[in-house]
Amino acid sequence: MVRHNNQLPNNIPQLQNLIKRDPPSYHEEFVQQLQHFHNLIEVFKLTPHQNNKTLDDLVMFMAQVAQCYPKELENFPQLLIDLLQSHSTVLDNNMRMTLCRALILLRNKNLLAPTDLLELFFQLLRCQDKNLRTFLQNHIITDIKNINSKHKNAKLNSTLQNFMFSMLKDSNVKAAKMSVDIMIDLYKKNVWNDAKTVNVIATGCFSKIMKVMVASLKFFVGKDPDEKDSDNSDSDNEVDPKEVMMANKVNKKTRKREKQLTKVKKLASKAYKKKSEAPVFNFSAIHLLHDPQGMAEKLFRQLESSNRRFEVKLLTLDVISRLIGLHDLFLFNFYPYIQRFMQPHQREVTRILQFAAQASHELVPPDVIEPVLKTLANNFITERNSSDVIAIGLNAAREICLRCPLAIGEDLAQDLAMYKNYRDRSVMMAARALIQLFRTVRPELLHRKDRGRPTEATEELEQLDYGRVTAKDFVPGAEVLLENKSTHVEINSDSESASGDEEWIDLPQSDDEINDDEGNDSESGSDSEEDDERKMSKEEKKAQRTKNKAELIRLKKEQAQKISLERLLTDEDFKQIEMANLRKQVTAKKGVKRKLDETPAGAPSEIVKLSDIENIYKKRKHDKQTRMESVKKGQEDREKFGYKDGRVNEHCSKTNREKRKTKNFQMIRHKVQRKVKRSFKDKQIALRNHLLKLKKMK
Repeated sequence: MVRHNNQLPNNIPQLQNLIKRDPPSYHEEFVQQLQHFHNLIEVFKLTPHQNNKTLDDLVMFMAQVAQCYPKELENFPQLLIDLLQSHSTVLDNNMRMTLCRALILLRNKNLLAPTDLLELFFQLLRCQDKNLRTFLQNHIITDIKNINSKHKNAKLNSTLQNFMFSMLKDSNVKAAKMSVDIMIDLYKKNVWNDAKTVNVIATGCFSKIMKVMVASLKFFVGKDPDEKDSDNSDSDNEVDPKEVMMANKVNKKTRKREKQLTKVKKLASKAYKKKSEAPVFNFSAIHLLHDPQGMAEKLFRQLESSNRRFEVKLLTLDVISRLIGLHDLFLFNFYPYIQRFMQPHQREVTRILQFAAQASHELVPPDVIEPVLKTLANNFITERNSSDVIAIGLNAAREICLRCPLAIGEDLAQDLAMYKNYRDRSVMMAARALIQLFRTVRPELLHRKDRGRPTEATEELEQLDYGRVTAKDFVPGAEVLLENKSTHVEINSDSESASGDEEWIDLPQSDDEINDDEGNDSESGSDSEEDDERKMSKEEKKAQRTKNKAELIRLKKEQAQKISLERLLTDEDFKQIEMANLRKQVTAKKGVKRKLDETPAGAPSEIVKLSDIENIYKKRKHDKQTRMESVKKGQEDREKFGYKDGRVNEHCSKTNREKRKTKNFQMIRHKVQRKVKRSFKDKQIALRNHLLKLKKMK
């Protein structure tokens, strides 16, 4: 190999390339550059605020060839670390960035421990250099993600989390804010998604630095990383694989079409898997808190004592309400505090109502939430307010009662139900939704005419009591697995005996069958029994029917308990049970199905959606302006009505009418005369000549 010794000391890139190819042959040149580097370091320490381009190049050169001479450059990483630690605040921005890049290069070559580098970079976040802080933040996140890519490094993670915990208390605002941003980003990337990270971020909610506190509060009201907004994906732009397959069958077979078909099949399969995946649990960070009760109390004390902006107060109220609702906490002072903001003219009042609903759960004493409902009814659900305000108030009352059904009394429930016949459609629909909730939860609160037709599910409802937990030792609805087509159920009369004796019991399914059975028995009985049956009062008949229904429910529970203990239920069994339970909710006692708008409300979600409170039904407007707007909207992206010019390009080709203008008149004379309309005098002359001709022919 030809060596150019006279050029190598000044040509650093060429020397770097040659050393990577053959390190032993260029050891002398490297030692010369290393000695030059140490001399420049000593000079640089005298004026660290100045930028030195030669030292800049030598630092990157040493970092590039560090793996070739590990013994000679053994102390090189620590030298750069000491230089940054001692002169971090006075170094030139370019020089500081170069030193950080060199350390990252050494870290990528596993010549530097991750703990030493990351702790140094956390300290450098205090520097007044925005580009450097962003660069370091990206590297810290990427490095920690790569370290935990194959398996979790618990020891390293614990060390870094403890260091970040101390950084949150740092007096430097930017360093503390960057630390909490890094932890939040690592949680969203599922790198540090453990309870320790969540609780470290929770301490930031009580920081004296406003930016750190707001970032930590936003973390607990945000969404999990894998959950994306459904509006971002446009279903209209999705490719239908059936259309592509059909086109591939009809059109000419080519390799390009086969590749396109394979690609479309893969995309369709991926989209189907994405839709069929289980939904990601939302707001799971709140569930990982060690002391949610203490955090809620501390946040509420901070809210009462501080004089923050209204937006920060709303954010704090949101976090407190989520903590109360998700963990079933007791914070009785929260409800009187939020009542002060429940006014129609209050800014962001719908969010205030959302917080009130989120903070409601079954374990809160009803007398604590009842004043909230009364305040809501007095301030919103009154005739002096607009229909939108009344509808929002009814929606908020429905969300509160859905989570705490015992909070409302009979008088207030019946008063709110009277809005079912209100003149405005939005109020009427909101009131009917509230009535439907009471039908499925507490039908005894409503008037008898508002309860609707009782279903099998309402017959099985148990009375709600405060603090009562209904723990079932069987799968509800499992008795449907024992029923055959004739609704006969096979019941073992003695489940403990080994003989297997069985008894057949015919279970009537409705009141009509019960009445028919009673009628048949009366016909077969004696005349005296018929007289006694006629003499029975209505109350006695009602009591008898109630007794029969109670016996029927008891038998169904025994059957469900029997099948739950003796069988391993399969997926098909659970589907059958679920369908039977749904049938109970929509089928009345006499087999009459409810209408679609009378289907029962579902179970309450963990987080109250703001759209559920702001859901207002609007009647379509029929004035002229609205109709014209809808007509113009329908005419968008539509071809213009009228004469269509058949030319391919109106600037190049011409129509026959345009060509006729340039032709000789004699060529088009016959066409012109034929198409010109005759005058009245010409018509008279033609008629006279025609009549004269007819006269001569006679």
